[in-house]
Amino acid sequence: MLFYSSNKGKIAEVTAILKESNIDCISAQEAQITTGCPETGATFVENAILKARDGARQCGSACLADDSGLIVDALPGQLGVNSARYAGETASDQDNINHLLSNLNDLSDIDHTARFVCCMVYMRYAEDPFPLVTYGILEGKIVATPSGEYGFGYDPIFYVPDFKKTLASLTSVDKNRISHRALACQRLCQILTSEGDTV
Repeated sequence: MLFYSSNKGKIAEVTAILKESNIDCISAQEAQITTGCPETGATFVENAILKARDGARQCGSACLADDSGLIVDALPGQLGVNSARYAGETASDQDNINHLLSNLNDLSDIDHTARFVCCMVYMRYAEDPFPLVTYGILEGKIVATPSGEYGFGYDPIFYVPDFKKTLASLTSVDKNRISHRALACQRLCQILTSEGDTV
């Protein structure tokens, strides 16, 4: 199965999680598939469907895609599907972190509650009228001081209460058990294996 992404962090996470369920996937780069279709949807599921359909159309077979992002309660509507482009179309992870912390600068810690959301979409073929859709949510809060050497994106400032550390401070093993992407992927694997879908 193709995983439609050019994000190395996402590819590593999803590949590892699928492998635990004995499901093999290849990256878009390995399959020589072009990613980057316009993400014109207003919701995670709309964008994930656009990407999965584009990948399935290009490879002529099943495709898995995700759309994910950060939701910060104190900044309603500001991140979400635009999380990766929060500080601009060409923004780096650090640019986005700096922009977010700047916007939260005058707020108290109690206003920093947040969650990562991931929507996974599996399309058996490009015109699949009934794609499989799963979600994963990870609750946490935004902290002012980045920490941790793992992960990517907003992980260094996303604090996970159950672990008392940021997501970037968790090893890949721990992150792949509790992250929003892991939960969405695990639920998808359960459906695929229970229904005997060809992947």
